[in-house]
Amino acid sequence: MRFGYMLSPMQLDRVVEKLRDSGMSGYEAKAYLALLTAGCPLNGYEVAKNSGVPRSTVYETLAKLVVRGAAFEVRVANSDSPAYLALPAESFIAKLRREFDDNIESLATALPKVARAPQANLVHHIRGRANVVDRARELIQRAGDDLFVSIWAEEAGDLENDLRQAVRRGVDVSIVAFGDLGYEVGQFYPHAFSSPEVVLDRLGARLFVVADDRRSVLVGGAYGDDTWAIWSDDPAVVLVAVEFVRHDIAMQVLVNRLGEENVDDLWHTDPTLERLQTGRGSPGLRRQALWTTPEDK
Repeated sequence: MRFGYMLSPMQLDRVVEKLRDSGMSGYEAKAYLALLTAGCPLNGYEVAKNSGVPRSTVYETLAKLVVRGAAFEVRVANSDSPAYLALPAESFIAKLRREFDDNIESLATALPKVARAPQANLVHHIRGRANVVDRARELIQRAGDDLFVSIWAEEAGDLENDLRQAVRRGVDVSIVAFGDLGYEVGQFYPHAFSSPEVVLDRLGARLFVVADDRRSVLVGGAYGDDTWAIWSDDPAVVLVAVEFVRHDIAMQVLVNRLGEENVDDLWHTDPTLERLQTGRGSPGLRRQALWTTPEDK
């Protein structure tokens, strides 16, 4: 592609891919970019030359852009060939946004009418950091009453905006934070006892929880670069996860009230507490990491 603007080939490829994601073909995306960067009407020969679209298909491609509303056919003085002008970028983006919002509204009306209520509570596995983060964001975004979150600094950055928006919606957000998240939001409790380093050594993975309105929960783990999780709306699973976070919150409050030295002394002298500290992690966590494939990361 020979476009007259300052983007690297890699950046151009990404723009083309994003346009394809919006519904354009590869040729349509390249032709639209050629028109957009020209800033003036181009005929088919010029579009083919600047975009790399074959001359044999360029007019068909341009016609599709016109039907799509991304370009206009215009007449140029002293020329028998039609010329084409791109819809300005701002107008094109606004058009895409309207169409997307209209589709979402239509689906929001139609899908509940055809959906059948689940016959059983669900548990399913999620692989890969991006997929796990997407599901965590979904739970946070749909929460209406309360959120219980246990999160580590390594995963927290992806959730900050959604957590802040939840608070603004009036959701009662309770967070147990392992490490410095770089922000505080909602009812916020740093996990100071035991330290994140000690917890990581004991568990063998960064265990995190997101529970929305006590109706579903995401329980995940990160081991090195591997990330996995389960999502469930089973009431028993949700209850255990919520109580796990609530217990951690209660523990941090007690440590603050009683003093870390006193609690630490008790922690290392009481036989029952000492017994509970034995063992390191779970063999299942290690298996989860081994099952995760490179493309899941």
